[in-house]
Amino acid sequence: MKTRNSMPRHARIILRLLAALVAFGSAQLAVAGELRQGGKLLLTGGVSSVEGAAGGGLATWALIAGNETDAGIGGKAHATYVALPDFDLASAGVAVGIKDLLELSYARQSFDTRRAGATLGLGSGFKFGQDIYGVKLRVVGNAVYDQDKILPQISIGVQHKRADKVPVIRAVGGHDSSGTDFYVAATKVILSRSLVIDATLRFTKANQFGLLGFGGDRNSAYRPQFEGSAGMLVKRNLLVGIEARTRPNNLGFAREQKGLDGFAAWSISKTLAVTAAYVDLGDIATLRRQRGAFLSVQGSF
Repeated sequence: MKTRNSMPRHARIILRLLAALVAFGSAQLAVAGELRQGGKLLLTGGVSSVEGAAGGGLATWALIAGNETDAGIGGKAHATYVALPDFDLASAGVAVGIKDLLELSYARQSFDTRRAGATLGLGSGFKFGQDIYGVKLRVVGNAVYDQDKILPQISIGVQHKRADKVPVIRAVGGHDSSGTDFYVAATKVILSRSLVIDATLRFTKANQFGLLGFGGDRNSAYRPQFEGSAGMLVKRNLLVGIEARTRPNNLGFAREQKGLDGFAAWSISKTLAVTAAYVDLGDIATLRRQRGAFLSVQGSF
C-alpha cells in the first residue's frame, strides 16, 4: 500500500542523481583544490526553487545554478517536499550552469490531493503533475557587491510548463494545459551588510504554478506578477529570510492568493545544501489556509 509520505518514482531517481552529484563534486574538490578557490562563494549560486531554477523556495533569482565561475560548467540536482494540511507538493529536478552565464533546468512537480481529492470530486489521492523546462540568461551586472560592482546581477528567463491532467483542467475552466512564463530577475549579495536581496517580475498565465493549466474563465491574458526575497547571512553558510510571490487569479471556481514563506538555507558543504521553510500558499481549490512545511535538499558542483 502506498503511504502518504511515499516518494514518487521520478523523485527517487532525482535523489539518486543528487547523491551522485554530491559525490562527484566532492571528488573534484578533493582532486583539484583550485576549484574551491576559483568557485563561487557559498550560497551565491542560490538554492532550488520549486520550479527548478536557481533561487529561493518560491522565487526565481538572477543567480545561475552550480558552483562554476565564468570559466567552467556546474550543475545541481534537487528534491523538494511541501506538506500542507490538505495537499502535498513534490518537486525534483536538475539544472546546468554554463560559465555563470547560461542556466538550463528541468523539474517535475507532483501535487497530491490526498483525501481532499474526494471532496473535490476527483477521487481520493488524485494527483496533478507537470514538467517544467527552463532557460535563464545572465545579461548584465554582478551578484556580489563591491565599490566597482554596484549594479545587481540581472537575468532574463523562460519556463515552459506542460501539465498532465487535460480533462480536469478544462473542467475547472482552464484554457490550456501548457504555457510559457517569462521573467526578469535582479539579485544582489551585499556581504558588508550580510544581505541577499532579489526582485523578479514574471509574466504568466499559470494557475497554481501551472498545475491547473494556463488562463481561465476569468482571464486568459499575460499579467505581471512579483516575486521577492530578502535574506540575511547569519553565518557564511547559513541564510535566513522571507519571500513573497503573487499569482494570477484566472479561475472563477476558486480564488488564487499570494504565497509567502520564511526560510533557512544551510550550506552544509560546497556540494550539499538544505533549505527548510514555513510556507503559506493561501487558499487552494476552495480549501482554506494551506500553510505548512517546506524541505529541499540540493547537491551541486
